[in-house]
Amino acid sequence: MSKKHILIILACCLVPLVALAAVFLLKIPVGTVVLAGLALLCPLSHLLMLIFMDHEHEETYQRIQKRVRGAAQSLNDN
Repeated sequence: MSKKHILIILACCLVPLVALAAVFLLKIPVGTVVLAGLALLCPLSHLLMLIFMDHEHEETYQRIQKRVRGAAQSLNDN
């Protein structure tokens, strides 16, 4: 397991713990935290996806096209 992967796992585990600590220590209403979390979930997950996902779409497109052509040809052969 790489050091980067371990840091990501650690961050994902610490964020909920910090949120729970803030709710209990600062006496923040849980409904407010849930609504704020839901409001931030989509934009934050989109940013993380843009950062960590593979951006080599052209290679994937070419592989899919080869599979589709092969499947179409096998259907035509039958």
